[in-house]
Amino acid sequence: MLKIWGRASSSNVMKVLWLCEELSIDHERIDVGGEYGRTREPFYLAMNPNALVPVIEEPDGYSVWESHSILRYLVATRRPGDPMHPAAPRQRADVERWMDWQLASLSGPMTPLFWTYVRTPEAQRDLAAAAKARDAAEALWGIVDRQLDGRDYVAGSFSLADIVLGPYLHRWFALPVSRAPMPNLEAWYERLQANHAGFAQHVAVPMT
Repeated sequence: MLKIWGRASSSNVMKVLWLCEELSIDHERIDVGGEYGRTREPFYLAMNPNALVPVIEEPDGYSVWESHSILRYLVATRRPGDPMHPAAPRQRADVERWMDWQLASLSGPMTPLFWTYVRTPEAQRDLAAAAKARDAAEALWGIVDRQLDGRDYVAGSFSLADIVLGPYLHRWFALPVSRAPMPNLEAWYERLQANHAGFAQHVAVPMT
């Protein structure tokens, strides 16, 4: 059985768990990282020298780290050619550019925003920095809102693009910040909750 090493509260672990639900991949998740530690133990560093989560481990011992690489690998090995990660070059590029955008752009402001309001004691919060992050995040979510105009999902049909953006989308709506109205984004959030059990089970959960 596939092993997923990583705490359930990690946004990157959430992506993998959600995909496993979509593809009906049997797995065992093992708590490591954060309060569970263990990522700097020799056995873990042998799988991922970066000491980060998640890591997946196949029954034969083969392991993969980096969440987006894991997602691509799981589709390729469990359901090759699936529309979630299409084989056609242009359709695949439509999906993968949003996967890269999440890493290169969206995580920049969303990470400090999350840490400020969820993992930093109130007395220690840098609210000025959080306000700047909120403004930057709102501008980026505006890009997604416009992309969703006339579309149910970011790349047209449901794909890995939705899975990698989903954890940040939930945080955007769950964090105690002001948000400009974005009807396409709001409809997408509701659609993911209603139509994708993996999102409801693993992503749209209390933030810790």
